[in-house]
Amino acid sequence: MTTPDSPATVYQLCGGYERTPLVMLPRLAERCHVARVFVKDESQRPLGSFKSLGGMYAGLCALSRAKAFPSIAALVQARLSREQLPRLMCASDGNHGLAVAAGAELAGGPARIYLHRQVPQSRAKRIADRGAEIVWIDGTYDDAVDEAARAAERGEGLLIADTAADAHDPVVADVMAGYELMADEIVTQLAESGEQHPTHLFVQAGVGGLAAALARGLNRSHTARCRIVVVEPREVACVGLALQLGHIERMSGELHTAAEMLSCGEASAPALAILQQQLSEAIAVDEPALHAAVHELPHYGGPATTPSGATGLAGFLACAMDETLRTRFALDDTSRVLLIATEGPVPPA
Repeated sequence: MTTPDSPATVYQLCGGYERTPLVMLPRLAERCHVARVFVKDESQRPLGSFKSLGGMYAGLCALSRAKAFPSIAALVQARLSREQLPRLMCASDGNHGLAVAAGAELAGGPARIYLHRQVPQSRAKRIADRGAEIVWIDGTYDDAVDEAARAAERGEGLLIADTAADAHDPVVADVMAGYELMADEIVTQLAESGEQHPTHLFVQAGVGGLAAALARGLNRSHTARCRIVVVEPREVACVGLALQLGHIERMSGELHTAAEMLSCGEASAPALAILQQQLSEAIAVDEPALHAAVHELPHYGGPATTPSGATGLAGFLACAMDETLRTRFALDDTSRVLLIATEGPVPPA
């Protein structure tokens, strides 16, 4: 059921809402000795990644609340000037900032996005092309998160973060509610094709918001629980660390990985709470596995993507090809595995 401000309804404002493809990969299933492998192709989402579901939605929710509009549609239709709307702000590795900037653009308001120096210029250009101000921060993604939060505390705009230390942060809840639309699509698409619910989800994590939203959405109305396996690059495995310790700790170092969108050193508290509730597990993969997965996915009929977009596949392949890991994660010839290709190839600057 949709409401005036449900994510699906909001995306009608962007020129129409369509579900992204859910693609079956039978040759990959055969190779990995499982019953089914599906991949959700988020390269077909507006802005080229799943992040459009969260950042745009949360930003528009925040603006409508700030200006006391009854709905996001009313906010957009009012066509207020930039001077009448508060600035939306966030830190980003690239895609979340693009989504927040697009939300501000749709409403006609300003945006400021904090990027760390490792973010490629091609990703920064896409954000700037939406009319957003770019602020470059020395250090890591987490340093950019800190600076965006300080700016919001100074009253410089509305913080549309996709991570928070408060497990009940309302903006992060909006971001994850947007992501959860993907889970609703998957459940519907499987039912329409006569396929059973997945037994396993191998899903990449930066701060953990996508993994948490899918875990909650996929397991909300099904008695047969989908096993949630969070996959991270080894150098930035902050969600796995938090699941292991039972609390969040910030990782140190340069946090460099080919999976640029996952280069985060501190898990999100709202996401961790859900992942713990869902009994989620984690696995870390090395850099060669990330690069290999980019080529493996289209080879088996999946979409073209980046190391970030193929990280879930890298984790699945690592488990499927190792008997100890197959046993640990209960993978067998009856398993039905779901993967998420979170973004398409990044256009050149």
